[in-house]
Amino acid sequence: MIDLINFEYKGEMFGFTKFYSFKDFKIEVGGDDKKNRKIVENKKIDIFLSPEKTRTRDFMHSRDSGLNQVLCELARKNNIAIGFNFNNVLKSENREVILGKMMQNVRLCRKYNVKMVILSGANNTYELRGAKDLFSFGLILGMTPGEAKKGLNFERKKV
Repeated sequence: MIDLINFEYKGEMFGFTKFYSFKDFKIEVGGDDKKNRKIVENKKIDIFLSPEKTRTRDFMHSRDSGLNQVLCELARKNNIAIGFNFNNVLKSENREVILGKMMQNVRLCRKYNVKMVILSGANNTYELRGAKDLFSFGLILGMTPGEAKKGLNFERKKV
């Protein structure tokens, strides 16, 4: 199992076989609709991380999670994985809102066969989480056990 972290770490593995830095992958963080569209249209991107992060207001009858059917189709076509960052939930003031938006994104990814990635996104040693914790996080988001395991065992795109 593999985890992506945002600092150099040489220590206990917490059930992972390897830690990668954000610098090892081409990762883009979500933003407004135009930025999200540009991200999924770029074939060089490996992971589209946290499309729900900058979304503040929801619609009357649905959540604004940063993904829609058009973005999911483009992500699948360009082989871009959608990343679910546990650190966003850990540091958020409105955890229930972030989790709800992530759950909606999981449902969209499943419907349109888009790859999903679960990562801790730790910035220091205290934010690291074990492999079983991130696996459970994937299950909480609504992934099946197979999808959660694939989300922890991802590989870099070969371009």
